[in-house]
Amino acid sequence: MHDNTKKPIFIAGPCVIESEDVMQCVAEELVRLRRAYGLDIYFKASFDKANRTSISSYRGPGLERGLQMLADIKDKYGLPLLTDIHESFQAAPCGEVVDVLQIPAFLCRQTDLLVAASKTGLPVNIKKAQFLSGLDMQYPVEKCRESGAKDIWLTERGNMYGYNNLAVDFRNISDMKQFTPTVIMDCTHSVQRPSAAGGKTGGNREFVPSMALAAKAFGATGYFFEIHPDPDHALSDGPNMLHLSDFESVVKSLI
Repeated sequence: MHDNTKKPIFIAGPCVIESEDVMQCVAEELVRLRRAYGLDIYFKASFDKANRTSISSYRGPGLERGLQMLADIKDKYGLPLLTDIHESFQAAPCGEVVDVLQIPAFLCRQTDLLVAASKTGLPVNIKKAQFLSGLDMQYPVEKCRESGAKDIWLTERGNMYGYNNLAVDFRNISDMKQFTPTVIMDCTHSVQRPSAAGGKTGGNREFVPSMALAAKAFGATGYFFEIHPDPDHALSDGPNMLHLSDFESVVKSLI
């Protein structure tokens, strides 16, 4: 279980598994930053983005190939891994490879998914839905606890109050800390403009550093960033992703 009296958790990586080159480029920088600043950092990438806006959007290499690519990163760089699951059957095989299972925001009320993730014995990171308050997250936490999860994390990622935009109520961080000591701020998804880019999700990455600092002021115990060496040409979530070269300055501001 994460000790929240110590350094914060950092979760970082490309939105989706694109190629070995992109994954290794990001992993090398995470290892460098871990050594330089003593970070508690997890490599994050998705083997399948099942909730893309358009059916023609790139989803990833799939479960089998994706888990092998994640395992290769873990073996080569020694980084703990986090990935998200969309269906219950994915929990067990992912649990053999990764260190944290993540529940996507849209699916945070899916009981069977939460139960399957909890039964792996791994920490479960539940992203708060765009349509729920922080206080509503009591019930996903209860589902996981009653299913055997010992370490549950909650992640704030903004709420949708109108068309194609998100707003963050940072009070959700304090509210969710009533249910678990580990509350993470998703600093990149919170600046998304959902479905606002002609069949794709747009975003405003220039606000990412400010989102992180505001979350720190409200007591966040971890930070989630999607990062990429060339976000303008990334295959998923490029407009809200942080450029890899800008990540270090944001990390320094938080520690």
